[in-house]
Amino acid sequence: MIALIQRVREARVMVGEELTGAIGEGIFALVGVERGDTEAQAERLLERVLGYRIFEDDAGRMNLSLAETGGGLLLVPQFTLAADTRKGMRPSFTPAAPPGEG
Repeated sequence: MIALIQRVREARVMVGEELTGAIGEGIFALVGVERGDTEAQAERLLERVLGYRIFEDDAGRMNLSLAETGGGLLLVPQFTLAADTRKGMRPSFTPAAPPGEG
């Protein structure tokens, strides 16, 4: 399991014309789930994302976590993060979990 995170002032996900998720200040994360990933791994990843000290404190230092700021968290599944790119120029996505699991 892997996540690509970005600190945002706001983020939203649209599917066609429908708004499916939105947050104000917080973390937007693309999450790649691989075959065999467990709930324990998901909980550990969430713990880390919530705990990263990437928000500014009163002194302007990146010293606060999302848990401390109370910001939003927008998770978006992204199977391409599980790509196997070790061979050739065509990535393999066989390590990615099936869509229902992802």
